Amino acid sequence: MKWAASLFAIAVAVALTGCAPMPAASTAQTDKPAISADILRFEIPADALGARDPQLSAILAKAGALAAAQKQPTTILVTALAQDFPYLNQAIWKGVPAKHAVRLSLENLTASARQPYSVSIKPTQGG
Repeated sequence: MKWAASLFAIAVAVALTGCAPMPAASTAQTDKPAISADILRFEIPADALGARDPQLSAILAKAGALAAAQKQPTTILVTALAQDFPYLNQAIWKGVPAKHAVRLSLENLTASARQPYSVSIKPTQGG
């Protein structure tokens, strides 16, 4: 049940970020890119994914809602095995209100052998 604690921590992080805008990073030089443009990133515990855990489904829906709440166009990147994309994508879209779906892009990246399953939310680049 180690993953339950991980899911709880993710849920707390999602709940705390809510719809609040992310603070701007202050740097001495404005020409340097930020280290990470991710709004939110979390790993998906393999055992929770394999069990189709209801808590994981709820967290994925909250991630979809968080992405939809952003003022700028947003990309959700899901990294997992191809057979898991239908479940993950459906769980994420459940949290997205229909009127906000236009500003979202959901991309799937097939995980390599040692790559963790993850979800990241970031501003859409070049659009």
